[in-house]
Amino acid sequence: MKKIIEELIELTKVERDAQISTMVDEIKRLSGEKREKKGRAVLGLRGKIVGEELGFKLVRYGRRRTIDTEISVGDEVLISRGEPLKSDLRGVVAEKGRRYLVVALESVPEWALRDVRIDLYASDLTYRRWIENLRNLTEKGKRALKFAFGLEEPSEQKCVDFTPFDSSLNKAQLRAVGCAISADDFFLIHGPFGTGKTRTIAEVVRQLVKKDEKVLVIAESNTAVDNLVELLSDINIVRLGHPSRVEKKLKDRTLASLVFKHSGYRIIEEMKREIEKIERRMEKLTKPTPQMRRGLSDEEIMKLARANRGARGISAEKMSSMAEWIEDRKALDQLYDRVRKEEERIVKEVIEESDVVLSTNSSSFLLEDVFDVAVIDEASQATIPSVLIPINRAKRFVLAGDHRQLPPTVIKAEKLSKTLFEILIEKFPEKSQLLDVQYRMNEKLMEFPSREFYGGKIRAHESCAGIVLSQIASRGPENRKFRKILGKEPLVFIDTSFCSNRWEGKLADSPSRFNRLEAEIVAEIVSELLRMGLKKEWVGVITPYDDQVDLLRQKVDVEVSSVDGFQGREKEVIIISLVRSNRTGEIGFLDDLRRLNVSLTRARRKLIIIGDSSTLSTNRSYRKLIEFVKENGIYVPALNQFDCDSKP
Repeated sequence: MKKIIEELIELTKVERDAQISTMVDEIKRLSGEKREKKGRAVLGLRGKIVGEELGFKLVRYGRRRTIDTEISVGDEVLISRGEPLKSDLRGVVAEKGRRYLVVALESVPEWALRDVRIDLYASDLTYRRWIENLRNLTEKGKRALKFAFGLEEPSEQKCVDFTPFDSSLNKAQLRAVGCAISADDFFLIHGPFGTGKTRTIAEVVRQLVKKDEKVLVIAESNTAVDNLVELLSDINIVRLGHPSRVEKKLKDRTLASLVFKHSGYRIIEEMKREIEKIERRMEKLTKPTPQMRRGLSDEEIMKLARANRGARGISAEKMSSMAEWIEDRKALDQLYDRVRKEEERIVKEVIEESDVVLSTNSSSFLLEDVFDVAVIDEASQATIPSVLIPINRAKRFVLAGDHRQLPPTVIKAEKLSKTLFEILIEKFPEKSQLLDVQYRMNEKLMEFPSREFYGGKIRAHESCAGIVLSQIASRGPENRKFRKILGKEPLVFIDTSFCSNRWEGKLADSPSRFNRLEAEIVAEIVSELLRMGLKKEWVGVITPYDDQVDLLRQKVDVEVSSVDGFQGREKEVIIISLVRSNRTGEIGFLDDLRRLNVSLTRARRKLIIIGDSSTLSTNRSYRKLIEFVKENGIYVPALNQFDCDSKP
């Protein structure tokens, strides 16, 4: 066990160093303008303090030009005057608009309001928590590792009957809940695309609360935590985490908000007012810096002041002022200590009085309580060091996720991409339940991913099986060439292999790829969809490559993002630009079929895939996908349809 833990610590250090090194290298390598173009910095901002929330100053950073950035609400950022690596002013994005970002800061130095640059920042705080938790694993955390590494066998699975709060749950969801609430050690809920995983988790939590069990509810992302907060808002819950990472409508359930509302917080406010009063007084006194005190200790200064005497060239008046400053500093230290202890008391009381505590994996590190059950969503996206934080704080655990979709993002420590969820479901399939009814997409869009990734076990619920584009479009396509592409069939593949201008490109300073022909095709289709009356928010464009994301964002006015950016989300219409087109048949990291699965399962009514079949078909799954579309959807050669130069 010791060897396993030491290896996890070492892998964490490797990944931490790689993450920070990647960020630092990019900041050094790219100018501010180039980093802004990549969406990871914003330049030329002016700041204005616009308020205070739960102890943080809110600064609105804006400019006249539109801000087009991947920096989002909840992201940690670095504030600088153009040299980010020399700054230590960090904040969290609280709000985002077309021409501004609101950042929550603990303090706001005067320089941080003029000609400011904001950079997306990779903090090492999360990694420090992983390491400290690993070094202090209890038997609860060690037991999870023993299961994973074959050192201990779990108990036989029981599944109880119960009366559900949610009467709409299907058979598989009900079995998942019954098994999860009766497991002696752990249970796994396997929730593929659109199968109601979050609703199932909410029912698990309600049933546990009904049994008077203390529950810790966890997800890897703040968005997933907020979704659960919303579903569980009618029971006694508290949401941990930075207030700026929580949706506005849910902030009254945060720990900070509940602490502020606590009856005992009035005493803290009185002490804080006294602190401000003392700090204002100290500004008028002489601070005993080494230069001013000239070797005198605090005790010597106090003694000379009481005798109304000066010494070593310091006047009696200055001596008295320094003595007052020292007395005030002592009073401040005592007040700060009292505030800290009182806040800790209230926090403990709020958490103890709640039935459910919700948090991200990282934030749960701050908890000292022992819970009966940890229920962990997005477990297939969390590394073992990450997921061990909540597991270390509970007697048993429930993991929910889908190991057929994207794993955790790692740069260097590849072993960390193998999750506890994936290991346990492979070792102990009897301790899991597959949710097998999806409520998201047309059954024709569902069929290929169900066959290819889930053994054909997923079926469409009647509420979504027949949904099509024409039900939400106010008119049909105007241009004749779009009648097949945007007609009644939900699944389309546009094949660029017949075009001589289909080839991918690569920028000199980038490892990514782009494809101009595919970008032009996407732009034409998006334009036609909007002419058909679709709302912009109904349409999404997915592409695996960052440089193609950048190119597409210049051409279309709908959401464009990477595969990772669309995980866990959906749109009425999805257009996929696969990018890769070359003479050697290389498809790069498209070869990770979990990316293909995520891409194919985001659309509800219409999925349009654009790619070069001659390159993609070097991979068996892509070849099968193209054949499936030919038999069950609309296959369109790009030749004569778009601005495609025919092969010579």
